[in-house]
Amino acid sequence: MQPTTEPHNAIPVEKTPLETYVPPAKPSLIGLSRTELADRLGEIGVAPAQRKMRVQQLWHWLYFRGAQSFDDMTSISKGIRAELAQHFTVDRPEVVAEQISNDGTRKWLLRLPSGDNLQKAHEVECVYIPETDRGTLCVSSQVGCTLNCSFCHTGTQRLVRNLTAGEIVGQVMVARDRLNDWADREDGTRRVTNIVMMGMGEPLYNFDAVRDALLIVGDNEGIGISRRRITLSTSGVVPNIVRAGEEIGVMLAISLHAVRDELRNELVPLNRKYPIKELLQACRDYPGASNARRITFEYVMLKGVNDSLDDAKLLVKLLKGIPAKINLIPFNPWPGTAYECSDWDQIEKFSEYIFNAGYSSPVRTPRGRDILAACGQLKSETEKLSARERQALRAMAMTD
Repeated sequence: MQPTTEPHNAIPVEKTPLETYVPPAKPSLIGLSRTELADRLGEIGVAPAQRKMRVQQLWHWLYFRGAQSFDDMTSISKGIRAELAQHFTVDRPEVVAEQISNDGTRKWLLRLPSGDNLQKAHEVECVYIPETDRGTLCVSSQVGCTLNCSFCHTGTQRLVRNLTAGEIVGQVMVARDRLNDWADREDGTRRVTNIVMMGMGEPLYNFDAVRDALLIVGDNEGIGISRRRITLSTSGVVPNIVRAGEEIGVMLAISLHAVRDELRNELVPLNRKYPIKELLQACRDYPGASNARRITFEYVMLKGVNDSLDDAKLLVKLLKGIPAKINLIPFNPWPGTAYECSDWDQIEKFSEYIFNAGYSSPVRTPRGRDILAACGQLKSETEKLSARERQALRAMAMTD
């Protein structure tokens, strides 16, 4: 079914943030680099000769052990712990609600206070997807989203503001807290093994914070998730794609979804600014891309819109010369959408053509549909809840 929408030129390419981050009076140390931690220690009087050692201790307690209080950091002197507690916290985002799908997927609604004014607190969602051989955490980068992709539920939100590096890292830490996934797990395994920047927001429109956060997540002396197990997904912010490869060095995924500019202009209005040809050239230039480190092209399957064999043929032609795999995503309907998911037999024909052309073309298994946690569905519904309902959700999350 072809959606009935306004002419694509009426859809803005980007949104403007409504707010900027206001730090609380007592900021969290989560999300700071080693250099920034050393500076904070200097501010509370730690001698220069001690700072390197103290930074390493803090780093270990924050990101390897997951300490939730300075009191837990027993290898740091009581005096320094007391001074730290007077000026800083180790707070992460607050879990407001947790939903667990019938397939084991978990979605957390996280509160991000702005300054000390809880009336201006905002919320984001992140999702944990357990599988046999991995556990993937889908992380958000913005409150709302810069973009207006017409098939994406999150794209219907306002863009409130970018997240800080601490708020991005904090999502990973919350997941480890909730899953009992820190270094003292008895079996020594990890539940969160993979990170995907595919939650709320466009990561490359919050480049600095995303970069700083992912460097912390990938640090092998802390959270220690390999950069080859971290994937950053973008709708095509071309100027920052190569920069991401140079400064972050994680795996790249492209939300493509169409093979002709006219259609992609409608599905992903950002295409009007950075059309397909420019986007694919940036992919060819992505540092480190190889057959061992292929770029993933995400392609949501929309019935009668982008799922013909002609589309498959042009997709193969466009990606020639790029070390790539194509992730086919059955569309997840949401209330009010004009799109439908492609028929299963059409998805299989599309996948088979791509596979026979030499590309891996897995069809992503829909996860968390019953809790609106599937691809393109992250959008908090809690704004519609009464204060009493919100308090009940919060109490449930606190007692889990």
